Amino acid sequence: MKTVEIIGYKRANLGKTESKRLRAEGYVPGVLYGGEEQIHFYAPGLLFREIVYTDEAHFVELNIEGQKVRAILQDLQFHPVSEAILHVDFLELHVGTPVKMDIPIHTVGQAAGVKSGGKLIKKVRFLSVRALPKNMPEHIEIDVTKLGLGKTIKVGEIPTGDYEILNSPLVSVVGVEIPRALRGKTAAELEGEEGEEEGAEAESAEA
Repeated sequence: MKTVEIIGYKRANLGKTESKRLRAEGYVPGVLYGGEEQIHFYAPGLLFREIVYTDEAHFVELNIEGQKVRAILQDLQFHPVSEAILHVDFLELHVGTPVKMDIPIHTVGQAAGVKSGGKLIKKVRFLSVRALPKNMPEHIEIDVTKLGLGKTIKVGEIPTGDYEILNSPLVSVVGVEIPRALRGKTAAELEGEEGEEEGAEAESAEA
């Protein structure tokens, strides 16, 4: 997994007035947990873009006045109107200790149901994963090639490597929505149409 460096500075004052001043100057206040003591710091807001506005998970190397710590983003708060980042929490990583992260989902392939006029819908964008830091994936790939109209893929159907998905196995992750024009048809009719399309594609390829 990719590691992003964030350079920060220790905070001497922890009051709301000081936090407000830092935000006005373009900094984001934060806290690092998981070590011998909590470290309150602040860092330029621009440095958080790569780990917040992304569809990949990242580790972070916090460089706080020369003290380097490997960590993960544990929580963050946004302004309700401007959506500016108000505060961040990081958890220090330790070798051999599993951690929990929200990992984004990536779909692979074109679903059979989409070829028949359906729409692919991501029902969840992230899955909660527990793993050792070395085994934590940047994203989880889900092959949707065989997904038909009205069908879904559940958490329990997703193959995993050296990590554990903590969501319920019954949670639907991705599905193909049936368009209104086809909703009156039976499942057998829809499957028949899909089969006809596949047959036509095969004949075209042979020709």
